[in-house]
Amino acid sequence: MDDIDRRILTVLQEDATLPVSELAKRVGLSTTPCWKRVQKLREDGVITKQVVLCDPAKMDLKLTVFVEIRTNRHNDAWLRKFAKIVRELPEIVDVYRMSGDVDYLLRVVVRDIEGYDAVYRKLIRAVEVFDVSSRFVMEKIKYSTALPLLGSDDDAA
Repeated sequence: MDDIDRRILTVLQEDATLPVSELAKRVGLSTTPCWKRVQKLREDGVITKQVVLCDPAKMDLKLTVFVEIRTNRHNDAWLRKFAKIVRELPEIVDVYRMSGDVDYLLRVVVRDIEGYDAVYRKLIRAVEVFDVSSRFVMEKIKYSTALPLLGSDDDAA
């Protein structure tokens, strides 16, 4: 991936609805080479999908909760069961397996505390956990879906 690909991705991460002609203009290419680069980025799996981002507050999803899960079951069967349940609950939008004293970190987006309690109850009914700690977001200071795209000059730093 070169600097032009990075510029394409930077623009697309901000607005994937741009026509190829506008994208090409913004990155300093003509339309056809720009379109070919975008297609190659898709073929290579760099661009995995294009989505619509919604404002949670306007969808009455005003509560974000970070949930720390600790388990004393570190085996494949437990992990498969856990992965299945978290994938089935749409309110759980991110799940990470962690190092350190927390085994899993979940981001949950719901309407209110009752909505979170319903998710919590489904989760603990479906899979045995040692400890669940919840942290309620008071204020979102920064949120981005865009990945940092370091250029060749930045890679050496």
